[in-house]
Amino acid sequence: MTDFRRSRWQVWLAEPQTRKGAVITLLVIVLALLGPWLAPHSPTEMLGSVYGAPVGAALLGYDFLGHDVVSRLLSGGLSVLWMSVAAASLALLAGSTLGLLAGFSRRRLDQLITWLADVSLAFPDLILVLLIVSMLGRAPWLIVLTVAIAFTPGVIRLARGSAVAVAGQEFVEAAQMMGYSRRRILFREILPNILTPLLVHFGNMLTWGVGMLSGLSFLGYGVAPPTADWGLMINENQAGLLVQPWAVLAPAILIGIFAYGTNILAEGIGRSSSRIGEKQP
Repeated sequence: MTDFRRSRWQVWLAEPQTRKGAVITLLVIVLALLGPWLAPHSPTEMLGSVYGAPVGAALLGYDFLGHDVVSRLLSGGLSVLWMSVAAASLALLAGSTLGLLAGFSRRRLDQLITWLADVSLAFPDLILVLLIVSMLGRAPWLIVLTVAIAFTPGVIRLARGSAVAVAGQEFVEAAQMMGYSRRRILFREILPNILTPLLVHFGNMLTWGVGMLSGLSFLGYGVAPPTADWGLMINENQAGLLVQPWAVLAPAILIGIFAYGTNILAEGIGRSSSRIGEKQP
């Protein structure tokens, strides 16, 4: 198992697209993590004129209230990134567990989980999130939980379909005959063999999560002001786009770069993994 995991990581990293996506994604993550300490000013401090042009003390100018755009840009990435990672991780954990249970049981539990996933998939993700957030509030933990709920049905369908294909193989039947517990079969025998499509889907969920969370902030349902947030910056400064475009373009560019990095990272993992297939014990 250890050799297989090592070889799988080597194959992933051997793909140029995977390396490129990993570098881009990590650079944006590092910027978001270190940004609050690198910001020259407080993100809520009013230092210049409204929509002030770039000057030596403010390389990207000032926003709609006179905040330094660079300071808010450096401080505004952490909320978007941690919320998208948290939402995608929760969806992956819950969806994988339910999908494994459904794919392995193939009984009433399978029918119930599949039916619930299908019903949830009937609602557009953004509409579902907007509905819940508008009724219950815009606390960060609630937004993360709501986005995770919206993403979970897709993970369930993917995990179930992959688990059904693996559960019928000989090594799973042998594990059952040897009396292994259901928990061990699910998480030691089946899960490692469906891990690659789940990781690819996790990368896609990061891309969708950043877009959805930024969209919520742009629509006024995300992080509340005066908190610095890339999506909120676009919403706050859209009226001055023609006067001071950097207050809108800078956060939009960083959101696009992170989405691009996670997308090609997921594609690279999927492309490299298709060359070797999954492990057969």
